[in-house]
Amino acid sequence: MAIKRETKLVCTIGPVSEDLLPDLVVAGMDVARVNLSHGSREDHERMVKGVRDAAAEVGRPVGILVDLSGPKVRMGELAAGEVRLERGARFVLRRDDAPGDVSGAPTTYPGLAGDLEPGDRVLLADGAVELRVADVGDGVITDVVRGGSIRSGAGVNVPAERLGLPAITPKDESDIEWALSAEIDMMAQSFVRRAEEVRAVRSLLGRVQPLLVAKIETGPAVRDADAIIEAADAVMVARGDLGVELPLEEIPLIQRDLVGRATRAGVPVIVATQMLESMTRSARPTRAEVSDVASAVFEGTDAIMLSAETAIGAYPIEATQTAVRIAEVAGGSGFALPTPAAVAPTDAHLVAQAAASVCLQGGVIAIACATRSGRTAALLSAARPRVPIYAFSPDERAVRRLTLYRGVHPSVLEHPQNTDVLIEMMDRRMVEEGHARPGDAVVMVTASPFGAPTNLLKIHHLGSSPPSPDGNAR
Repeated sequence: MAIKRETKLVCTIGPVSEDLLPDLVVAGMDVARVNLSHGSREDHERMVKGVRDAAAEVGRPVGILVDLSGPKVRMGELAAGEVRLERGARFVLRRDDAPGDVSGAPTTYPGLAGDLEPGDRVLLADGAVELRVADVGDGVITDVVRGGSIRSGAGVNVPAERLGLPAITPKDESDIEWALSAEIDMMAQSFVRRAEEVRAVRSLLGRVQPLLVAKIETGPAVRDADAIIEAADAVMVARGDLGVELPLEEIPLIQRDLVGRATRAGVPVIVATQMLESMTRSARPTRAEVSDVASAVFEGTDAIMLSAETAIGAYPIEATQTAVRIAEVAGGSGFALPTPAAVAPTDAHLVAQAAASVCLQGGVIAIACATRSGRTAALLSAARPRVPIYAFSPDERAVRRLTLYRGVHPSVLEHPQNTDVLIEMMDRRMVEEGHARPGDAVVMVTASPFGAPTNLLKIHHLGSSPPSPDGNAR
């Protein structure tokens, strides 16, 4: 039987990967990310359809994560598409929308001058270029401290606590409405600063809500991390903008701290940005990148994310395969120490913790659970058992949401109105799909009577106790 990877893989879909979606699924993509900051609505609709078609073709569930643009300031159009700024030059961030050049350019936020003051630092293109504000007036007059190349649409980073943009922009509102109509599985909120911003987005979501993923990529978000983790369904440590706003040498410490806080709270956490960045142009990663991915696995993250590597890189399939191999080896090494969430005083939480405890004693090779909404499987994942979790749900949307959770391998299974028959059905699927062999011991987690909250834990040997004709286990 194949090694079951615990850490999930999120792959960003872009121009180079749209035609390779079945290959990405086969290579190990668990969740496909569609970045709404780039491309048109038609592009996004095509990507979503492509992912769902690829998942159906391969026969493996794949979740879809849409990434809202958020209050991000970007460079406007440059006449030549790209310019190089030299150190010591003057560069003006203008209010108008005329194409830019080496002397200045517009931004997507006309009110930027009102949020800045002389001496402030402004970074362009993920920190490739550094500007220092000399004066503000009709625009923002800056001096180039560190030169480099910038392109149309490049990010413009200013201190997040200064930025006057609303947490939910009109574009975000339109994108949320579309995402709900498209039955998207997960939604990432960009540039979160405070927990109330997460709650504001949640208020716009429908009854059957996608998982709300708060991206921690600003200084204020790091300071309000515990409240944000409590308000969100999942969090992302987005190291790109975080590394622009805060000192780079602090990012590893912040990452480790945030992953620990999230896992202790039982909230899934994604580590993102430049995991295998060199593979945008090379078929092999650097040794440092391999260590970086492995470290995220050791810390207990639920998922790692590839961005440019699979969106615009030259080797999207190789990058996916590499991330999967690293996660498999690091996760199976014994060095990854799970950090279980704190126990809440509910039957479902206690059953999940008990299941994880039983697995620690040895002799049990997996957990199989029946779940309608996915909640039981999520609780089992938070308990961090050291065996795979096979989750069976009649709800396809619940199955797709579970693709983000560490250690959970979800699939669709219609639930009969009888707990004993359901256990027998899970037994048969476990063997038929090669997850286990007859005679293996598996912890079964479900509800009895059927339809009640999760309250049943059973150590079950596969192939034993088939139901009698009246539907009751012998």
